[in-house]
Amino acid sequence: MKKSVYSIVLADDVVSAIDEMAYTLGTSRSNLINQILAERVSMMTPEMRMRDIFSRIEQLMSGGLMQIAQSGGSSMMMKSPLKYKYRPTVNYSVELSRTFEGAVGKLRVSLRTQSSGLIGMIGSFFKLWVRLEEKYLSSLFTDGIPWDGSDASFTRAFYSPNGSVLSDEQIAEAIGGYISLLDQCIRLYFENENPASLIEEKYRAYLSKGVLIL
Repeated sequence: MKKSVYSIVLADDVVSAIDEMAYTLGTSRSNLINQILAERVSMMTPEMRMRDIFSRIEQLMSGGLMQIAQSGGSSMMMKSPLKYKYRPTVNYSVELSRTFEGAVGKLRVSLRTQSSGLIGMIGSFFKLWVRLEEKYLSSLFTDGIPWDGSDASFTRAFYSPNGSVLSDEQIAEAIGGYISLLDQCIRLYFENENPASLIEEKYRAYLSKGVLIL
């Protein structure tokens, strides 16, 4: 959505109230005014779509082990306890694109720990996960799987196939489904002695259902 600069005259008290609300919501004055006016004229803005998508993802995740840590603006954070000695937490952070075409968003998975053993295990899992994605998705990503990371973190960009335009519900289901799959596979990795074949089987089952976002 294109933006331009406009000059408008507002009462000081109104601006003060807007500024206070914007601070509470973690946004800017101009962005909040834009949102209020868009709602008034029944126009959907990227921020409204983000809120709707995050709300849908939260509904999809409800009832499971994963907890919503924070949701607002263009990002959403979730956490999931890991079955390992002192119960560390796997953190998931989703950041959405404003256009929703082509590059839909990005997921970052991280684990805060100083345990070298735990770092080694999660790092090995991420390597296994990347090998699976390269095995089954390499024909769709000619420049390589859009991922980055280190031993204790993993970042993955999401794209809609052929730049197709997806609904909020489709985006939420696709991203929520990927995160749920990833979290389940991390658990399998930590709870089984030979998890590679189990994880690959689950990954193939996920792909067989059809994937809206890659």
